[in-house]
Amino acid sequence: MKTVDLFIKCLENEGVEYIFGIPGEENLAFMDALLDSSIKFVTVRHEQGAAFMADVYGRLTGNAGVCLATLGPGATNLITGVADANMDHAPLVAIAGQASTHRLHKESHQVLDLEEMFRPITKYSVRLLTPETTTEVIRKAFKLAQTEKTGACFIEFPENVAELEAPADAEPLWSKQPVTPAPAQSRIDAAAEAISKASHPIILAGHGVVRAGAAEELAQFAARLNIPVTNTFMAKGVVPFKHPMALGSAGLQAKDYVGVGFDKADVIICIGYDLVEYHPYLWHPTRDRFIIHIDFQPAEVDAHYGVKIGVVGDIKESLRRIGDAATPQPCEGCFSPLRQALIDDMREHADSDAWPVQPQKLIWDLRTAMELEDIAICDVGAHKMWMARMFRCEYPNTCIISNGFASMGIAVPGAIAAKLANPDKAVVAVTGDAGFMMNSQEIETALRMNTPIVILIWNDGGYGLIEWKQMNAYGRPSHVEFNNPDFVKYAESFGAKGYRIEKTSELLPTLRQALADNTVSIIDCPVDYSENLRLTEKLGETVFQL
Repeated sequence: MKTVDLFIKCLENEGVEYIFGIPGEENLAFMDALLDSSIKFVTVRHEQGAAFMADVYGRLTGNAGVCLATLGPGATNLITGVADANMDHAPLVAIAGQASTHRLHKESHQVLDLEEMFRPITKYSVRLLTPETTTEVIRKAFKLAQTEKTGACFIEFPENVAELEAPADAEPLWSKQPVTPAPAQSRIDAAAEAISKASHPIILAGHGVVRAGAAEELAQFAARLNIPVTNTFMAKGVVPFKHPMALGSAGLQAKDYVGVGFDKADVIICIGYDLVEYHPYLWHPTRDRFIIHIDFQPAEVDAHYGVKIGVVGDIKESLRRIGDAATPQPCEGCFSPLRQALIDDMREHADSDAWPVQPQKLIWDLRTAMELEDIAICDVGAHKMWMARMFRCEYPNTCIISNGFASMGIAVPGAIAAKLANPDKAVVAVTGDAGFMMNSQEIETALRMNTPIVILIWNDGGYGLIEWKQMNAYGRPSHVEFNNPDFVKYAESFGAKGYRIEKTSELLPTLRQALADNTVSIIDCPVDYSENLRLTEKLGETVFQL
C-alpha cells in the first residue's frame, strides 16, 4: 500500500463523500487512487469554485467539506474560499499537491511554501513529510476542522511522499468527535439571576446556535422568558420568523428597527455569537450594557464586548438550564412595534408593478415561489443586505449568507454544493451580476453533475453595494459601472435555460417555472437599487416609542 492509498483510506474513514477540485501533475497519484475509492470527485472549472463548494458543504452538513488542488497557482486559487470557510466557521479540509521534497529547499518551478501560505487562514496547516504520520495528520486536520469553533485546515502532500510505501500495519485512527462539556452551575445561576432582574433584555443569536443544532432550544428559551430575538445575517432562521419573539436580522444599519431595540435594552444576551458576524461597536456603541455571553468558548476580547457573565459549554444545555431557572419577563409585547414595523415593510411592495423590480418585490416573489425548507445561497453585494433584512426564514440553514469573510463569487458554486448535500430541496443562488460573473464557469459543473439549481441575477450593471456606500459617503459614484453579456444567451451556450424578466408581473411565474425545470436555470432580473438610498434615509429617521 502506498501512502496515497492510506491517505484516501483515512478520508473514507472520516466519512468524506465528495472532494471538489481539479486534477494536476503533482496530484496524479491521488487522482488515480481515487478511482478505487467510494469518494466521489467533483471536477470543477476553477479552484476557487472547489473551495466555495467545500465551504458550503461543510456549513450545511457539519462534516468537513474537502477540496483539492495541485501545487503553485492551483493551490493559491483555493485561498479565498478557504479563508471564507475559516472566518465563517465552516468545517473544511483543503489538500494541495506539492513538488517532491527534494525541491522544497530551493527556488524551483511552481514551488511556494504552501504550509506557510495557508497558516494565517486556517486552524491547522501541515506538510505531510513521511508515510508514518499520515493517519495522525489527517485525523488531526478533520478533528480541528470539525471542533468548535469549526473552520478550515490545510494539508500539503508532496508528490514523492504520495508514492512511498506506507507502513504495513497502518490503519485510520478512530474518528469520534469529542462531546462539548456542560456549563458550570455557578454561571447558569448568575445568568438566570441577571436575566430575571432585567427590564428590557434582548437576545443576539449568532451562527454558533446553528452549528450547535440549538435552534429549537433557543425558540423555547425566548418564548418561555418573553425575550425578543434578533439574529446575525449568518444565523437567519435560527428562530422561525413566525415566532412571536422574532425581530429578524441585525446588521444592516445602526438605526434599523433592531438597532432601536438594542438602544432600549439593558441586558443583551449573546448566544453563539461570533464578533466576525457583526461588529460590537455597531450595536453596543455606548459600552454600558450588561452582556451575557453563552457559547462553546469564552468570548473574544473587544472594547465594545465587555462580558459581565460568560456561560461556556454546550449551548443546548445552557439554554435549557438558564430557561428553567430564570423568571419570565412581564412585558410580553414590549418589542412588538419593532416586529410589526418589519412585517409591514416586507408586505409594502408585495403587489408592486414598479419597473425595474424593487428589491422588496424581488424578495417577496422569491419567498412566495420557494418552499420554506428550500435553500437560498446568497452572494455578496447590495442584494445580500436586502435578503438579510427581508427574506423570511422559518428554518436554519435555509438562507446561507457569508458574513465573516464575505467573499463575492460564493453563490453559484455554493448552490451546487447545497444541492449535492440536499438533493431533495430546491436551491436558488441569489446573486448580483458582479458576483455571478466571478464564478459563472461552474454552470458547466452543475450541468455535468446533474445538480438542478436556479440562479437569480439581480442585474444593475454595477457594483451596487459599493455605489450605495459611495453615495452615502460622498454623494457621487466612482468607477462602479460595467457591462454584462446577454445572460439568456450565456445560459443557453452552456446548455442551461435562460429567462429575462421584462416586466415585474413576469417574475413570480418565471421563478416557479425555473424551480420546476429540473435543470440549471438562469433568471436575468433588472433591479431598482434607488431603493437603497431611500432605505438609508428611512432608517436614519426611524424612532419608535417603546
